[in-house]
Amino acid sequence: MGSRGGRRRGVIIDQPLAVSDLVLKNRLVMVPMATRKAGARGQVTQALCNHYATRAHGGYLGLVECGHHFVCEEGRATAGQASIAHDEDIEGLKREAAAVHDQGTPVFVQLSHAGSAATERLTGTQPLAPSAVTCPGAKVGHPIPRAMSADDIARVPELFSAAARRAYAAGFDGIEIHAAHGYLLNQFLSPLTNLRKDAYGGSLENRARLLQEVLCAVRAELPSGYPVSVRLGGCDYMPGGNTIDDAVALARMAEAAGASLISVSGGMCYYGRPGHEDTAGWFADSSAPIRAGVGVPVLLAGGIKTGAAAEALLEQGACDLAGIGRAILNRPAWARRETTKLRAASAPT
Repeated sequence: MGSRGGRRRGVIIDQPLAVSDLVLKNRLVMVPMATRKAGARGQVTQALCNHYATRAHGGYLGLVECGHHFVCEEGRATAGQASIAHDEDIEGLKREAAAVHDQGTPVFVQLSHAGSAATERLTGTQPLAPSAVTCPGAKVGHPIPRAMSADDIARVPELFSAAARRAYAAGFDGIEIHAAHGYLLNQFLSPLTNLRKDAYGGSLENRARLLQEVLCAVRAELPSGYPVSVRLGGCDYMPGGNTIDDAVALARMAEAAGASLISVSGGMCYYGRPGHEDTAGWFADSSAPIRAGVGVPVLLAGGIKTGAAAEALLEQGACDLAGIGRAILNRPAWARRETTKLRAASAPT
């Protein structure tokens, strides 16, 4: 678990941390972000490999998490999104993983099904969702999804477990299950989008059932010590949505089903939080109680723009790992610059 108080400023980030059998050399993580750099069919391109290699250059990050890869064609969110839906993808995925490994850094890949957020123009099919409602943040005119049948739901764990097998075969050091930002698994978790009356709707436990089934299926496909993260949009930060208490309960359920890392982000508010743009760690009010309630490491992302801000969140006990998104997207050398500044500030005078 993470370091708590009593340490000099500027040193917690440099502490190693174990995630299952993988030991990260420091606490800085490049979190998954859409790059739109894959090919027309979702194939890994040199541009995609270069994107990650450039940001991992020098080995200043503890971990790189590659952005969402679709686990099936009907779960594709955008053009330029990478695929992990087919065995033919494995060779390209090997190049993607190697691009980060060549910089001396471990790498995870995020597995995703967009659900109602899928792009019908790309998939050629009506989007699927737990219920025939769109997410609160969906654009005007976005198609109404088709409520999933029992057979549709039963297929989801199989899709994720097959994708996990491909990730392992490609040499990724871990995987992340995307259950945030209004995508399919998050749609099942939230009462704003899950209006089902069967075993997958109603109570929080029922709404979490599919995520737990996905985790169990993935775990059965992978070695026992292989890291499995969950990007958890536990709190919706919207009236009628999941609360922070719900987020803590969901994190515990995910851990019980096999998650070895909880990456805290937004639910139906997606990856942003209106009114908090100038605050580092937008979801710290969720991550801190989640960290207190689970026995696995917790990652927090959202608005962390400096190494000092990351260090402060670690010092406060809001998280065990600091996730960096837009800051490193916009400045590829961010990790080198910020860790150098922190180390200089903490050096004896």
